[in-house]
Amino acid sequence: MNKITQAEAVKLKSVLAKRIHELEEEMDRVAFVQVEAGKKMPTQKRTVQDVEKDIEAVRTDYRLLDTLMYRANIDYTIMFENKELPIVEAIELATQLRAKARKYKEFAAAEQEEYLYSYESIQLMKIATFDPEEYRVKSMECERQANRLSNLINSKNYQIELDFEADKYF
Repeated sequence: MNKITQAEAVKLKSVLAKRIHELEEEMDRVAFVQVEAGKKMPTQKRTVQDVEKDIEAVRTDYRLLDTLMYRANIDYTIMFENKELPIVEAIELATQLRAKARKYKEFAAAEQEEYLYSYESIQLMKIATFDPEEYRVKSMECERQANRLSNLINSKNYQIELDFEADKYF
């Protein structure tokens, strides 16, 4: 059995998804033909059944690859901030760190005090209950952590090998 790295598997998964989509489009094209009434139907190089068989083969490979990747993401770990994390948890943590950084950037862009509008003799203001500069610094730190974690995940993905026949796709 051939082996591919987890990093190659990530790319291959998108190749397989694209291939399934292309085969579904081909299935739509070969499923119907327009023929003048009473005329002989033209012969096709590939039938709906041929395409359907190809789709099922690619879908089977996709499911196998998906299973292998999920298993690797659970079984393999990385060290991050003195903690050993399964890759699946590290991926989620990186996603959460990026979301936190986005929210912190919103707060960092806020004004400390902002006049909203006047109503009769009342002047309304919007006042931040936090320091926007602190959130700017926090957003940069979250992004730095997310980038570092993503790099560790990518590096590990090049070390992990999966038993998968990728020759027909690569």
